[in-house]
Amino acid sequence: MKIDLFSIGPLTVHGYGLMIGIGVLCCIFMGMKRAKKNGLSEDAVIDIAIWGLLAGFLGAKLLYVIVEWKRFLADPLSVLGSEGFVVYGGIIAGVLAAIIYCKRKKLVFLEYFDLCSASIALAQGFGRIGCFLAGCCYGRETTSSLGVVFPEGSLAPAGVKVLPTQLFSSAGDFGIMFVLLWHYHHRKKVGDTGFLYMLLYGIGRFGIEFLRNDNRGEVGIFSTSQFISLFIIAAAILLFFWRNRNEVHK
Repeated sequence: MKIDLFSIGPLTVHGYGLMIGIGVLCCIFMGMKRAKKNGLSEDAVIDIAIWGLLAGFLGAKLLYVIVEWKRFLADPLSVLGSEGFVVYGGIIAGVLAAIIYCKRKKLVFLEYFDLCSASIALAQGFGRIGCFLAGCCYGRETTSSLGVVFPEGSLAPAGVKVLPTQLFSSAGDFGIMFVLLWHYHHRKKVGDTGFLYMLLYGIGRFGIEFLRNDNRGEVGIFSTSQFISLFIIAAAILLFFWRNRNEVHK
């Protein structure tokens, strides 16, 4: 709910950027600590994080361009220069980058997917707090006591009481993180924790979209993210079944 937190000379610290930065650092720190504890490579975690971030940034922007395709054709620079990103584009591109990295380094991708999925959820939780500070990803108008009013200058409509869907999403992401931390030590097969992340995030994202009211594109009766969520949920379920038929245990 506060785009600019403070300034130091010519440098202005933005709430969204700060929360993203905190989320990334916590994600990497948690991943490294857990990698060392579980006999995996800390260096690999750092490399995966770097390549995942770079690919994720490009993927999130690319999907935003696709969602805003008509506006992009009319004025490409305004779309490319905007602050718009689509989280799913970042997740998908980041995972693809991690798969390629692990293949090149002859590492088992699913081992690192299991390990890092909780860290990803942690980073997303902080990222959604950043969304709240910026006012993006806002919810529908409401008379509920849960509603918040954003000030002038926010990306959300000013002076209107709306649902703080950013905080709902953040709480859900942190909740997923705790579930995955517990599940990692109880998983029966490699890949199960990563697939559970896909399932839980997909379901949560599909549901929260019903409460959002920002412009985020649509595919038929679904928002763009809901449409993608259906495939993520289906993929997670299919992968669970596939691993259950596979005899290789952790």
